[in-house]
Amino acid sequence: MSQPVRIAVIGHAFMGAAHLHAWRTAPRFFDLPRRPEVALLVGRDEARTRAAAEKLGVEEIATDWRDAVTREDIDVVDICTPGDTHAVIAEAALAAGKHVLCEKPLANSVQEAESMAAAAAQAAERGVHTFCGFSYRRTPALALARRFVEEGRLGEIRHVRAQYLQDWLSDADAPLTWRLDKETAGSGALGDIGAHSIDAAQWVTGQQIDGVSALLHTFVTSRPVSGSAEGLGGAGDVTGERGPVTVDDAAAFTARFSGGAVGVFEATRFALGRRNANRLEINGSRGSVAFDFERMNQLEYFDGDDPQQTQGFRTIQVTDAVHPYTDHWWPVGHGLGYGDLFVHQVADVLTALDAPEGARPDFGESLDVQRVLDAVERSAEDSSRYTSVTR
Repeated sequence: MSQPVRIAVIGHAFMGAAHLHAWRTAPRFFDLPRRPEVALLVGRDEARTRAAAEKLGVEEIATDWRDAVTREDIDVVDICTPGDTHAVIAEAALAAGKHVLCEKPLANSVQEAESMAAAAAQAAERGVHTFCGFSYRRTPALALARRFVEEGRLGEIRHVRAQYLQDWLSDADAPLTWRLDKETAGSGALGDIGAHSIDAAQWVTGQQIDGVSALLHTFVTSRPVSGSAEGLGGAGDVTGERGPVTVDDAAAFTARFSGGAVGVFEATRFALGRRNANRLEINGSRGSVAFDFERMNQLEYFDGDDPQQTQGFRTIQVTDAVHPYTDHWWPVGHGLGYGDLFVHQVADVLTALDAPEGARPDFGESLDVQRVLDAVERSAEDSSRYTSVTR
């Protein structure tokens, strides 16, 4: 390997830990042009950041993200913080000549995302790359679905159905976390998990969403305040006080695609019994594919050219060396897991650092997802488009 790439990871909870695992693991399975070294871990609380650094194997810590941006020995700034901080950190890092990997969604608003994309375009002229963490693109089965579309196996794409179903907020007394505060998170289920569905649908089909008609809903409008909630469901001491929930609990919308397909999307964190059912089904004129992350090593495929006598969905075990990413891992049949998607992401980022075109999605491509999220919110706010049922 050539000169190492030194990384500063900002944030050490759920996403920070996933990214740190990936930076450490990628060179052990992938032949990479450069070796990653996590040089700095940044968090707001010194004691908790130091504990995380010791657990995750990082020697240096800081409590101010500016330390990561100003250090000359840092090559990549990896942003794993809530959405309200993405723009300020990313733009400062790009101005300092750092490559930037930023978690999704790119920002909390189109205006912020546009500003980030503009900064990224200017930085690209100096050879500085940006990446956005739509990690599900790196699922081998979903990448295989995209390959099938590109090969024409599905023919003309007609229907897209996307669901992302979780249940960690089903308990009305689950604690209030930053993910339930619009100023911090931008939106609720829509941006947190629905953004993944939007990106996956556009990426797999090769079509952009041109228009939407949407509904957003909040089932539980207040929750117990927690002084130290982290992660998905929150943790720490819950007080008797309740605070307002200012984001959506569920999102549902229909969509028109640029190539003529129609789509139906649903995102919720209230689907009791569904832990992480990230689903995508695409129907075309010649075939169909169906994916569910709860069975992430499988892709359902229907070939309309099969004889009618033997037609039906077949289950492809996406664990063979001919499938995307899988040749770097285990023997056939030994499946992968959630954390491995971040390893694939890191491998793609490191491979792209010295390539003129960079890796995808960059900030410009991720801006398009932000625009769809914005369109969904604007549609849901337009009550004049909500047609009452006459009885």
